[in-house]
Amino acid sequence: MKKQVLATILSAAMIASFCGVSVSADEAETYTIGILQQLEHDALDAATQGFKDAVTEALGDAVTFDEQNAQNESSTCITIANGFVSEGVDLILANGTTALQSCQAATDTIPVLGTSITDYATALDLEEFDGTVGSNISGTSDLAPLDEQAAMLYELFPDAETVGILYCSGEPNSQYQADVITTYLEEYGYTVETYSFADSNDITTVATNAASESDVIYVPTDNTAAANTEAINNVCLDAGVPIIAGEEGICSGCGVATLSISYYDIGYISGEMAVEILTGEADVSEMPIEYAPEVTKEYNAEIAEALGVEIPDDYVAIGAEE
Repeated sequence: MKKQVLATILSAAMIASFCGVSVSADEAETYTIGILQQLEHDALDAATQGFKDAVTEALGDAVTFDEQNAQNESSTCITIANGFVSEGVDLILANGTTALQSCQAATDTIPVLGTSITDYATALDLEEFDGTVGSNISGTSDLAPLDEQAAMLYELFPDAETVGILYCSGEPNSQYQADVITTYLEEYGYTVETYSFADSNDITTVATNAASESDVIYVPTDNTAAANTEAINNVCLDAGVPIIAGEEGICSGCGVATLSISYYDIGYISGEMAVEILTGEADVSEMPIEYAPEVTKEYNAEIAEALGVEIPDDYVAIGAEE
């Protein structure tokens, strides 16, 4: 009788094996990652692609992405974030400040990784921040050193007297950049004024005011500005006022030069962090915020030529072959 039972068990195991069904207790893990991207833009698109590439290279078909775009609507960000929580995803990528804030409000248990975030303390309203959020949130920053950006502006426009800072008042990270770089610019002797717009509806009016009162304009890393570079360029190029931009995408649309990071790179780093979290190699609450591995001086050849700005040899033209 015992032999018959054993034979039956062995037969079942063989059939399962031939059918491709594992009888091991350690079945392969599968994961679902929700991706909440704040809006469509080249920089954010690159960060999302870098994230997906890093995760896919490590985990292959074991990962399913639920990728959604909020079209820069705060209410849509909230809806998508809550949907991911209801769905029970294993991890969320929040690409953009509003996206991260929505995920912070939606869950304190599901791991959330941010990317394209300038300053996490500002975005998450943290009173104390030592480089690690310490909750279910970590990620990567898109901040290029603001002191070096101020130095770039001075290198290109040492004879300018007034600098206008143009940004969206609804983006706390933009306010942070404006506050910090103002101090650095004033150390070079500039008179600095800020010009904030509420949304895309008043960006042309505010840009016109800034251009009429500034020798140079600085536009920080700002999602709303990034989505409206054509409107900004139409005003500032016509007025003959050069722009130093906080990132490559804005510079491509309306700037003369930028100290740029690779958004693909920071997205990729976030993807590597995601793999460590999903496989249990790391605890999100203990992971410090990561930064781009390098920055590059870049310039917009077309706008520089139109404004007669001489660019030093150590700058790289945007779009030039490496």
